[in-house]
Amino acid sequence: MAAKLAAKPERKLRVVADNRKARFNYFIDEVMEAGVALTGTEVKSLRQGKATIAESYADARGGEIWLINSNIPEYLQANRFNHTPKRPRKLLLHKRQINKLIGAVEREGMTLVPLKLYFNDKGRAKVELALARGKKLYDKRDTEKKRSWERERGRLLRQKE
Repeated sequence: MAAKLAAKPERKLRVVADNRKARFNYFIDEVMEAGVALTGTEVKSLRQGKATIAESYADARGGEIWLINSNIPEYLQANRFNHTPKRPRKLLLHKRQINKLIGAVEREGMTLVPLKLYFNDKGRAKVELALARGKKLYDKRDTEKKRSWERERGRLLRQKE
């Protein structure tokens, strides 16, 4: 009975956009969830599954964190009330989290990279934001080498069986 109560239910996330290149280009240190301040047409466009965050990043401006260069295309049914696709969007975080992120970016030279854009189980749009350090070219080559070796090892093990 106690085991049933202790187990958390699996969270239902509906991923809209995924930044797959981020894990290749950066060393991910810390990941946190942030809300996104959106307009109505942006939410409708996201619900259709249309967004890209591949070349986006987060930046600190005036004591707030902003998502820059993320592309949410216009919602076709919303004629004159539409949004601009690449506008900066405010990320909703606690003040303590904002201060921590600003400090890490300014002092340690880290970058804020969005990993995922999704709807949580309550239907709210969220961004999985990572505090990351950029990889050098030799780090990327090393990552690629490890990935190809894992793939080759899997093939060899399957052939053996």
